[in-house]
Amino acid sequence: MKLNLTDLLYALSVALDMVEHEMIGVQSAHGKHVAYLTSLMAKGMGYEGVELNEIVSCAMLHDNAFSEYASEEFYGGSAVDSVELRKRVELLNGEEYMDFISGCKHSEAGENNIRLLPFRTNIENIILYHHENADGTGPMGKNEDETPFTSQIVHLADAIDVTENLLSMTEEEFNEMIEWMEQLTDKFFSYDSVKLFKKTVSYDDIIALQDNGSEPLLRQLLDDIVDDYTDQEIKNIALFFARIVDCKSSFVRSHSIGVAEKAEVLSKYFGFSADKCIRMYFAGALHDLGKLIIQNDVLEKRGNLTDQEFAYVKNHASATYEVLKRVKGLEDITRWASRHHEKLDGSGYPFGLTAQELSQEDRVMTCADIYQALTEPRPYKDAYTHSRAIEIMKSMAESGKIDGDIVNALEQCFGNR
Repeated sequence: MKLNLTDLLYALSVALDMVEHEMIGVQSAHGKHVAYLTSLMAKGMGYEGVELNEIVSCAMLHDNAFSEYASEEFYGGSAVDSVELRKRVELLNGEEYMDFISGCKHSEAGENNIRLLPFRTNIENIILYHHENADGTGPMGKNEDETPFTSQIVHLADAIDVTENLLSMTEEEFNEMIEWMEQLTDKFFSYDSVKLFKKTVSYDDIIALQDNGSEPLLRQLLDDIVDDYTDQEIKNIALFFARIVDCKSSFVRSHSIGVAEKAEVLSKYFGFSADKCIRMYFAGALHDLGKLIIQNDVLEKRGNLTDQEFAYVKNHASATYEVLKRVKGLEDITRWASRHHEKLDGSGYPFGLTAQELSQEDRVMTCADIYQALTEPRPYKDAYTHSRAIEIMKSMAESGKIDGDIVNALEQCFGNR
């Protein structure tokens, strides 16, 4: 399957930034800002081509596991109350904030996740050590001699963007930031990384960021990563995205891959081509990408949602569409992924489509999602058995909501599992 991986990673970065903004208030486009500063420094080191692109991709996705671990500092790993977490983080001063960010235990999980992506060069430990301090006081106790220099420049770029507002920075503030970096040299930042920053990043580069935005600048600096990936590589990419989405809530840790697997099985049952089967798997893994924008205090609510909360949660399907439509070549996958809550009678969302407008692929995705949701525990219910799930879905088919033929296929394909 041919895929523009760069487009997909840029799209994911938008969603990840929403998570961090919700939880701790970092400014929007954080991942791309870190990637932009990293790209300038890495180019100054002589990196180019695919190697440069993959280093910058790591910088953009450095916090890919943030939603899984951000709450541990205050909540011991329980569900994130995003409003309360924001309030507590806002009380921290600058150095306390730096300590909090570096103390969040997301680097190791982020490193494990990033290894799923089919990168062609050595990006080992860039994310793993991106919160290590030059003096060894970071979460893993590694000093500058024990960490890759590429990780050190991501660390510096990350710290700059979480402590400074680059989009409104004046030249005087830029110079003050340089003084701040120098004061923290050999403590937070290595001497060589600060020296590289001063050599390769000027205030003109900050003005360019303010005038153009980070993504257009990155597009100018870097070539897209476009390749023809094997089915296993596509499934690894899908797993990378599914882990990020499903870790947003403690109740759906395997939901997206479950939908992906069932969509693939049903696609094979109905005789879809091999290429379409893998694309359906990919769509299943990405179908809830929009849930990254939904606050956890609503996602994790154990009682019934209010009408206002339900309307808010429904936004995730349209958000999936908005994020994925940015990726060239995924038009079919974008449709299937974003239509998983549509119903044949037009009562679904976000588009209110009817049977005449919903393809067999759309209907398969809807049924795979419903079946997976019914057979897994949620805050408001225990997991249903296969027979109970099929009973509920047959009732939905009889009332004109979903496709009865696909329900029958689910019964046959998964009855003995």
